[in-house]
Amino acid sequence: MIVKAHRFHGYGSLRYVYRNGKTVRGPLCSLKYVENSRRSKYRLSVVVNKKVNGSAVVRNRIRRRIYESARRLETKIIRPYDLVFTVFSDQIYKLPSDQIDLLVSGQFRDAGVI
Repeated sequence: MIVKAHRFHGYGSLRYVYRNGKTVRGPLCSLKYVENSRRSKYRLSVVVNKKVNGSAVVRNRIRRRIYESARRLETKIIRPYDLVFTVFSDQIYKLPSDQIDLLVSGQFRDAGVI
């Protein structure tokens, strides 16, 4: 899990990213990102809809696995970004950790975050 300083807080905190962010779409999830010059550190959120899987256990596990992959890459993030991963496939639940790391790092690279 990532530390509290790297998480979004509050009800409308994702709104700015959804309105002004750019999107990098992958086969299992997409990354919406926008540079936030008002902060000194990046913020990350993972959104997993109920349509992906009805079980909260599965959705939370997907969320934790993506957070962990992003945490391993946090030293490579060059500027303070607001990042939102939106998952639209439950196949991430069954993927090995190294493939999730490749997926997350690939989307970070495509976005220019790392």
